[in-house]
Amino acid sequence: MRAPILANLRGYVVLSLRGGKVEEFLNEAVQQGLRLWDVRLTAPGQGKLKLDLADFFRLRPILKRTGCRIHVERRCGLPFTLKRVMRRKLFLLGAAGFLVGLFLLTSLVWRVDVTGNEKLSKQTVLAAAREEGIFKYQWTFRLKGLDELSRGLLGRLPDAAWIGVDRKGTTIRIHVVETTRPEDKPLVSPRHLVAKKNALVTKIFAEKGKPVVAPNTYVRKGQVLVSGELGAGEHRKWVPATGKVFGLVWYVSAIEVPMEQIHRTYTGEAAEKSYLIIGNRALQITGYGKGNYEHSVTAGIPRMLSFRGFTLPFGWLKDTVRESEEKVNSLSAAEAEAVGLKRARDDLLLQAGSGARIAGEKVLSREVKDGKLRLKVHYEVEEEITSQLALVEAP
Repeated sequence: MRAPILANLRGYVVLSLRGGKVEEFLNEAVQQGLRLWDVRLTAPGQGKLKLDLADFFRLRPILKRTGCRIHVERRCGLPFTLKRVMRRKLFLLGAAGFLVGLFLLTSLVWRVDVTGNEKLSKQTVLAAAREEGIFKYQWTFRLKGLDELSRGLLGRLPDAAWIGVDRKGTTIRIHVVETTRPEDKPLVSPRHLVAKKNALVTKIFAEKGKPVVAPNTYVRKGQVLVSGELGAGEHRKWVPATGKVFGLVWYVSAIEVPMEQIHRTYTGEAAEKSYLIIGNRALQITGYGKGNYEHSVTAGIPRMLSFRGFTLPFGWLKDTVRESEEKVNSLSAAEAEAVGLKRARDDLLLQAGSGARIAGEKVLSREVKDGKLRLKVHYEVEEEITSQLALVEAP
């Protein structure tokens, strides 16, 4: 006989049968409708079977008539499992508490992330989100719908073009797309563009205003280059002149270059020393006898103890002493001149500003004295020569 479908749900027992009339016992049990299966005769007068739990107490009359005896080997199914579990009340309470705690922990918002914000600060977005009910330790079932939250945040943050809100588990992510606004240009008063240096004008780019000089014109410092006065008579008006004027400016540079260049390189050898800092004194702890190199470079950062924002007069210092070696490189006159001219060009271009270029270069004198090459060089530099002259009271 096959096992009943709901045998595990109702529960069943595994029995061993011996003595008496075993075959007669089995026949009578089947005739009375007892649900039994997996019947096996293991030896003469002995057998094993599985019996539905509800029919167990109907066996006694049959056992008496047939003279058989039974022994329960195993108890299987849901009723016996529940009985074993009910004996462990602390385990049940712990499991129930775990499930309740897990439900509560997964029902809270543990993290709120903000992405896409550049001009809007994260604190501003989080403050608006709190007003909409989005904050750490908020119950997830108390949150509004995601679309409703997005609309609410968009209404509270006028500098945002679009806001999206999504939830993954216990994390809320707020995606911000900010509006693009043109930069507010500062208000300027009427003005002229004047020369800030004596120069020979080479290029004029007047965006607003009237140029009053032409290319290849020599101008002096303070001379008007682009006028902020437009028109004449009653049609005259004043504007803030804008633009760029480039001109050739002359410089004479005095350059000194040592004929012997000293280069310092690291050998790869290093030693570490540790110090205990007390006040303005340092007590060496480790590294005795190390780092005694002929040439070396020492680097270290003191770390002071602090307590609640106050820096204490105690700390430690770890110094790294690296061995170095110095190499002397002797330069020829031509090499020293090339080094000096390059240095002078870089300094001039840095001083002249962006857009400047070296238009001409002429060495006026050369002299080697006291191990140094002395040069005097004339430069022509094309650079922007404009500065602003405000018109406080326009006629």
